[in-house]
Amino acid sequence: MRVQHYGPAPKNRNDWKTIRTLLPYLWEFRWRVALALVLLLLAKVANVAVPLALKHIVDALDKPRPEIVLPLGFVFAYGALRFASTLFGELRDAVFAKVTQRAIRRVALKVFSHLHALSLRFHLERQTGGVSRDIERGTRGIGFLLNFMLFNILPTLVEIGLVAAILIVNYDIRFALVVFATLVVYVAFTLFVTEWRMVFRRTMNDMDSKANTRAIDSLLNYETVKYFSNEQFETRRYDESLQVWEKAAVRNQTSLAALNAGQSFIIAVGVTILMFLAARSVIAGTMTLGDLVLINAYMIQIYLPLHFLGFVYREIKHSLADMEKMFGLLEVNAEVKDKPGAPDLRVNAGEIRFEHVDFAYEPRRQILFDVSFVVPPGRTMAVVGHSGAGKSTLSRLLFRFYDVTGGRILIDGQDIREVTQKSLRAAIGIVPQDTVLFNDTIYYNIAYGRPDASREEVIAAARAAHIHDFIESLPDKYDTLVGERGLKLSGGEKQRVAIARAVLKNPKILIFDEATSALDSKSEKAIQAELKRIAENRTTLVIAHRLSTVVDADRILVMDHGRIVESGTHRELLERDGLYAHMWALQQQEDIDGLKPAAAVV
Repeated sequence: MRVQHYGPAPKNRNDWKTIRTLLPYLWEFRWRVALALVLLLLAKVANVAVPLALKHIVDALDKPRPEIVLPLGFVFAYGALRFASTLFGELRDAVFAKVTQRAIRRVALKVFSHLHALSLRFHLERQTGGVSRDIERGTRGIGFLLNFMLFNILPTLVEIGLVAAILIVNYDIRFALVVFATLVVYVAFTLFVTEWRMVFRRTMNDMDSKANTRAIDSLLNYETVKYFSNEQFETRRYDESLQVWEKAAVRNQTSLAALNAGQSFIIAVGVTILMFLAARSVIAGTMTLGDLVLINAYMIQIYLPLHFLGFVYREIKHSLADMEKMFGLLEVNAEVKDKPGAPDLRVNAGEIRFEHVDFAYEPRRQILFDVSFVVPPGRTMAVVGHSGAGKSTLSRLLFRFYDVTGGRILIDGQDIREVTQKSLRAAIGIVPQDTVLFNDTIYYNIAYGRPDASREEVIAAARAAHIHDFIESLPDKYDTLVGERGLKLSGGEKQRVAIARAVLKNPKILIFDEATSALDSKSEKAIQAELKRIAENRTTLVIAHRLSTVVDADRILVMDHGRIVESGTHRELLERDGLYAHMWALQQQEDIDGLKPAAAVV
């Protein structure tokens, strides 16, 4: 099983570091945040004043002949305060909504952009399903974290402080001490149990990502699963992760029930002690019935947010756990970076020069050894060799998916490491061997080569790739959806779309990486002629396995085990009677052998 390397272990990431990551998004809307905090304080002041109005109503009605006017005044005040606490709370949420949603959007865009900036090495090792689930959970956790930290923990603490101040000023110090003692025991118990429970949440997250990875991978390889009748095998693999997730989820839920029960017991003990003290004071005549109602109302008022505080703390910890892997992605360093102030590549003639290039994907496995060659402007250079010789690595290095480990690559005399990656890749077009299309329309996939191209230019590119007539024969024509990874099209059709896309891009430099490998012989000859026309006046690098496709190249390089072993034209290499001539003879024999069964049938 391949291990994910895209982030540090969750337990190593500091929660405060995650919170600090979000602070710039709050600072962008600091005036909104300030207004929201003012509204928050007004809502809490109104909420704390409600029991005071209730006390005066009870005391006024507790007299032998209550004055009607006095209670009515406090009744109206009671209603107004109730409404004010709700109104200010709703206004606060409305003011802060833009802050939360903008933060979610900005972080999601930052992660998305960062993923595209990471090297090909990262994307070859990543697990798509797990990464997508990590981002989904992380962005969802941002909204919860911002809202609940600012508008639940802070106001709850403010409310507890205001209530404690009122109790200290107006009543026996014992009332305030009981409130503080209950609060301290409650918070300590909540913190201890919640930290213990976090291991279950992390396990759930890991297994959720792993299960999603396996599901996505299995569905993307649907045909392979069917070829080998491995539906039950895939189901078992998926269930392996779900079983661990289920066990962690059950333990998470049962431990939550224990936490809630413990919190309720602590609150109940505190409320009972307070009511006992208040009842004794009423009997002794040192407190009125209104005071008893006031203290009871405050206890209920504190109990609800305090109980909710435990829930909020748990959920904030869960949100931080959900965000850990997403922010871990942001900590993965891009392997290939533009140098500060790097200029754009200036392509005039389009000369490509490899100078003593060495390259290794990893230190123990070197791929290229002292590779040197020049592709003159407007000429076609072909690279051939057995599988694993290092041919396709040349195109990856030219696109700067990796940096060379030795030597350098120049385009028109400019080291490609010294220019911006965007300008470098804008100057190069490629028709890859394995064409993967977006799950969108044929038109979208062709236009992807130059998104601002007109419809006429897109159709002209399709004609150049000999795919226009096929597209027009489809019911939805250019609006035909190609399916996931282009699975609704054949290999040859996908490759023609790739050719059309490269034609539309209209680059100075072209790379054909086995560009006709998925085509039949008839189509191959037609496309070869078109590729030759497209390559005119462009610097072209052709990577090929079938030697018959490169016989007209201006020069042919023969690679073997990461080294250039022969170089010359097709005729020169045949006359040399080396590796190229041996490969040519083998392929000619294979072609002859391939015709024999057909001749026998006739």
